[in-house]
Amino acid sequence: MQLLYELFPWIRESHPALLKNKAIFRDFDQSRPLADYIFVVFDTELTGLNKRRDEIISIGAVKILNLHIELSQSFHQYIRPRNMDPNQATFVHRITPEQLRNAPPIEKVLHEFLEFCGPGLLVGHYVGIDMHFLNRAAKKVLGGTLSNPCIDTMRMARAYQEALCAHDYGYCDQSISYSLDALSEKFDLPRFKSHDALEDALQTAYLFMFLLKKMKSGGIKTLRDLYKAGRIWRML
Repeated sequence: MQLLYELFPWIRESHPALLKNKAIFRDFDQSRPLADYIFVVFDTELTGLNKRRDEIISIGAVKILNLHIELSQSFHQYIRPRNMDPNQATFVHRITPEQLRNAPPIEKVLHEFLEFCGPGLLVGHYVGIDMHFLNRAAKKVLGGTLSNPCIDTMRMARAYQEALCAHDYGYCDQSISYSLDALSEKFDLPRFKSHDALEDALQTAYLFMFLLKKMKSGGIKTLRDLYKAGRIWRML
């Protein structure tokens, strides 16, 4: 039976934690003021970008409550991958093989992260990449994908920048970089260490708050407004 589950993971019964996650967002309301929502800004560090082979080796996250970054409510955990062979990614992230060998497996960390997120909306920079690996792990561990709505700060930044350019110049420079580092420098945000899941989550949180305040001043009041402004919100 275990081999059957490994070959055809979609037939596995969903885990209670996943059923709870789905129940939270079953009747999700987009019309409330933005301050009413809990945002969980997160980042993952990976062994690489191969969507079939690579794995998550670290998750970092911080909560935003009442539109304030709550530094006391953070999550950071290394994850022991199935493939422990050293590779370039571990050097980029400055995570040692020993740290990974001593880390818990994804099965344990995913449960803890899901509990940390609770009813929070997930926010990330190029969030689709993080969600691919997170949902791939969730399918194996929990029997399905997460129901938390997601917001991509890269899409937010693009919508904001294009609106700004159209207002000032009538066109937008397509060579603008939308990397987290470039945007943080452009908007003169506090800087954090890159290639660290928690530090990148904090960097993303400051970018998110900056863009959210700019958009609120332009009349964006609810999550539905935010969605309509740039098609940046989506259910995954």
